[in-house]
Amino acid sequence: MKHILILFFLLHQAQIAWLQPIAPATPVLSAPEYPAAAIPESELNIPVRIDLAPFFALANKKVDTLFTSPHFPNDWVQQGCDTRYKYSFRRGPLQFSLNNTSLDISFTGYYKIIGSTRACVNGKALTPWTPACQCGFDEGERRVKVGFSVAISLLTNYTIKMQVTRREPEPVDKCTVCFWGQDITTVIMDALKKELDISKADMEKSYGRTDLKPRFQALWNQLNTPYNINNMGWLQINPQKVRINGIRTAGSQLQISVGLAAKPVVRFEKPATIVAPVPHIGNFSRNQGFQVYADLVMNYDSLSRILTSQIAGKEFTFSKAFIKKRFIFQECRLLGSRDSRLVMQVKFTGTNDGYFYVTGKPLYYADSRTLQVTDVDFDIRSRDALLKTADWLFSKKITGEIEKMARYDLGTLLTTATTNINQQLNRQFMKGISGSGNVKDITVAGIFPQSDWLVVRAYGDGSFLLNVAGLDL
Repeated sequence: MKHILILFFLLHQAQIAWLQPIAPATPVLSAPEYPAAAIPESELNIPVRIDLAPFFALANKKVDTLFTSPHFPNDWVQQGCDTRYKYSFRRGPLQFSLNNTSLDISFTGYYKIIGSTRACVNGKALTPWTPACQCGFDEGERRVKVGFSVAISLLTNYTIKMQVTRREPEPVDKCTVCFWGQDITTVIMDALKKELDISKADMEKSYGRTDLKPRFQALWNQLNTPYNINNMGWLQINPQKVRINGIRTAGSQLQISVGLAAKPVVRFEKPATIVAPVPHIGNFSRNQGFQVYADLVMNYDSLSRILTSQIAGKEFTFSKAFIKKRFIFQECRLLGSRDSRLVMQVKFTGTNDGYFYVTGKPLYYADSRTLQVTDVDFDIRSRDALLKTADWLFSKKITGEIEKMARYDLGTLLTTATTNINQQLNRQFMKGISGSGNVKDITVAGIFPQSDWLVVRAYGDGSFLLNVAGLDL
């Protein structure tokens, strides 16, 4: 019976700042840090479906099918002076039944016993052994139903607790032997109970409490580690909370609902790995599928290069009386934000050379999936300087051209992200473990200019199922 421990072992193994003006000093920008705490929590509810049939089949192979008295059939077990016997116990196929968090293991046992007696006084034999009498040989093995009930619970500190209950053996056939001349079924059942109780104690000692926290800590560390998503940037899941609940069973299928609250961020530059202890399992909203907010942190230098490539070399001619003036864009740089507006530095040449500042409000247009800087106007400090030197530079042509060019098409990025995510959801992660699901079209939920970067908050929802089946055990 101790070999049932092998079964438990098998089952247990079963993540825009532009130019300096002609004369005045650089504007003073507000410098709030990236509001990581302000990111809405994303919630991922992932059903994990595990087919336990391979584990059950392996257990049937690994758990012994035959148990005998020592050196059966040659040697006898002698109980005192007056009785000796030897026996064989064969188990039938293990039967498994799942009921939410309980596992029932049962089988039919087949046994046979042979023995003889003799007269003894004060431990000394007075007569020879009687002819051997037997039960379960010629007339067929005697049957008994044997089983355990295992209640499995997961504590908030990631400890699996198993409580094993031994069920009363149920004899199907009586066993009468000639040397006792009576029904010895009860005697055999009492002996069997002792063996089963030893197995129960060993199971609880070996598997009664299993600490899974180191494994969850390793997974938590992976979720905090930056991950390169096909050269689109670095994704950091930033997990916050864990929930495990909703255990359901059907046949050999075990389905567990795993919940994760997170604040994912995508950056163009690789961030540092976060080191944090995995929190205790907690309770929070239990929506279906997943609802994910992800902040795309766009570096101003990268956005400046895109804008400069679109506007550099653009030339305007201004006429005032008999004088013509030329203005040529050279470079546009995004410096940061002030009062929720982006500050841009413009370098120009032509009739005059120099720098000035403009500000604009970033807006997202869902119909075209375009990020655009609108309401572009000269910064007051640039205005003070240019009024003294080159007031002709105050032209709607200039600000209008900046506004027209300060556009960023996010459609391709969002479509590519959707495609990549769906590819990652629908694949085999390793032999026997695969995923299926989809994310709906990703949308932009908000634009947040910061001192050092522009945050584009994306939102997507969908569903996902992790399927564990056909493991090569």
